[in-house]
Amino acid sequence: MDYRLFRKLFFNFDPEKTHDIILRMMQEKSFQFLARKLFGSMEYHDERLKQKLFDGEFSNPIGLAAGFDKNAQIVSIIDRFGFGYAEVGTVTKFQQNGNEKPRLFRFAEEKSLQNNMGFNNLGSDFIASNLSRSDIKIPIGISIGKSKDTDLGKAIDDYIYLVRKLEKYATYLQVNVSSPNTKGLRDLENPYFVQELFGAAKSITKKPMLLKIDPDIDAKAALEVCSMAIDNGANGIIATNTSKDYSLLKHPKDFGGISGRAVTKKSMAMLKVLANEFLGQTILVSVGGIDSADEAYERILNGASLLQIYTSFIFEGPTIARKINEGIASRLEKDGYGNIADAVGASI
Repeated sequence: MDYRLFRKLFFNFDPEKTHDIILRMMQEKSFQFLARKLFGSMEYHDERLKQKLFDGEFSNPIGLAAGFDKNAQIVSIIDRFGFGYAEVGTVTKFQQNGNEKPRLFRFAEEKSLQNNMGFNNLGSDFIASNLSRSDIKIPIGISIGKSKDTDLGKAIDDYIYLVRKLEKYATYLQVNVSSPNTKGLRDLENPYFVQELFGAAKSITKKPMLLKIDPDIDAKAALEVCSMAIDNGANGIIATNTSKDYSLLKHPKDFGGISGRAVTKKSMAMLKVLANEFLGQTILVSVGGIDSADEAYERILNGASLLQIYTSFIFEGPTIARKINEGIASRLEKDGYGNIADAVGASI
């Protein structure tokens, strides 16, 4: 069955409600079976796609980005949808409802989303409990963030609490100071806070920690903040979060962050800036507007060891990870690379 028919049906309903329904359905074995019958295999295995990173083995480079599985509800089965790893969260210290609804909007023509979720999640106790009871077969990153009501001056306390609370469940921890949907959060995306946070966090955990940056920060500032993070123990950089550049859409909302095809060029541009400076010093993870094998392979050639998708999972359907992985393997073979690691940064 053409996934576009399925998408057309669900796009008649509220985006956030649809997301919640799909999340519940994905947990059902009957849905997984039906999805395979309707759309074909969702997994693809190739030894050339395997990498050992962050003390974990990644069977393929395609991860499900943070925001889809906020509360670690599908970590036990997400590998069945072709993903090599996933990020849960963003998690805050306590449960919070996020921003007012409606807060999620589709732009079908541009294959993009705009969201103003505001770190809605059930809190670190709930997520920790879910992860402790889950049979997880793939590496899991946990995105951590400041609570909405926490003063910026005390934000570090939230992050350190979350590191202590969640480290044992994570392959790596992702520090989110770049979401546009929590007031003032991007003010923490500066060298001084990053130095303090990573210095403190790395003194209490041996788990890899990554910094996620936004696509709207200028190149000089991005290099400064990422350099400080790396100098203070960051094991990787994730580029990028959602964008507040509303010129990317024809008819955007005037709040929230944009993801999907609209941010493809911005995300790629930031990856190139970082790779030119840090390739070989740290692991780079690229996210933003990746919806094809061609785009994914370009990110790899330009320095990304790992990739993440979210919006394209919604617009392209449950076989998107398989299609991208299959395409990457084909391109590796064509270019004579024995392993994906050999292709990382080849165009730099």
